[in-house]
Amino acid sequence: MAENENKQEQAQFALQRIYVKDLSFESPKAPEIFQKEWQPEVSLDLNTSNQPLKQDMFEVVLSLMIKVANGSAKNAETAFVVEVQQAGVFMAKGLNKEDLHRTLGAFCPNILFPYARETVDSLVTRGSFPPIMLAPVNFDALYLKSNENKEGKSPS
Repeated sequence: MAENENKQEQAQFALQRIYVKDLSFESPKAPEIFQKEWQPEVSLDLNTSNQPLKQDMFEVVLSLMIKVANGSAKNAETAFVVEVQQAGVFMAKGLNKEDLHRTLGAFCPNILFPYARETVDSLVTRGSFPPIMLAPVNFDALYLKSNENKEGKSPS
C-alpha cells in the first residue's frame, strides 16, 4: 500500500510542446547598412514568464530582444532588431511549491534557450547579417539572483 502512495506522489515532469509564440525582425537601415564596415554592438534583453494552463500544465515563455547597432558609439546606427518569444508547454506534477518555481523559472528556460538561439540566428542570416551566436545563459544563476533580489526587497 505504501508503495502505491509513493508512486502517486512521485514528481513527474514532461515537455509537451515547443513553439514560437511571437517573432519579429526589423532592419531599418537596409540596404544602406550593407555598404558600411561591420562593427556590431549587441545588446540583449532576456525575460521569462510562466502561467498555469490546466491542472499540472504550464506555459513558459522565454523572450529575447536583441538590438544590434553598427559603428562607433557616436555614429552607431541600428542594423537590426530581433524579438523572439520561444514558448513551451510543460507538465509538472507532484512538485512542492519551491521545486515547481525553480523548474518553471530555470529548468524550462534552459530547455527553450537553444530553440530561441537557433531562431534568432536563422532570422539574422536571412536578413543578410552574420549570425549572432548567443552564448549559453545560466538560468539557474539568474533564477537564484532574482530570488535574492525579491527577498532583499521584502519587508523584514
